[in-house]
Amino acid sequence: MNRRCLLLTILSMAIPYAASAQNQSVINTLGGDVAINGYDPVAYFVDSKPLKGLRSISTEHGGARWLFATEENRLRFLSSPEAYLPAYGGYCAYGVSQGYLVKIDPEAWAIIDRKLHLNFSLDVREKWRKDVAGYNRKADAQWPKLK
Repeated sequence: MNRRCLLLTILSMAIPYAASAQNQSVINTLGGDVAINGYDPVAYFVDSKPLKGLRSISTEHGGARWLFATEENRLRFLSSPEAYLPAYGGYCAYGVSQGYLVKIDPEAWAIIDRKLHLNFSLDVREKWRKDVAGYNRKADAQWPKLK
């Protein structure tokens, strides 16, 4: 996918989220109440893969409901939420670097410097991986304006 097509795709997905960002928490809930598409944020660290969480194993934090695959993961989160919260509220790390709040594909993830980073798609994740430090610097600068 060429860069222009990639950016247009991301921008088309970002418009609804950017427009409503001031009415939402800084956690990516796609306008609902469940964070990061219902995936267990702890599983990325302890299982090294995305796992869908269960509504029956959940907690509220930061204005969003977080779902977990196991009770053990919920307890890990409760003991240290900052260790498991995704970068940029769970929005696409590349999208934030470009100044937009963009939905994510839970399969497009990476743990960098002990922080979960999510991206819009596997293609976007590969682009982001080519300059993680540079894109994260840009995202760090954009994030305060977006949240």
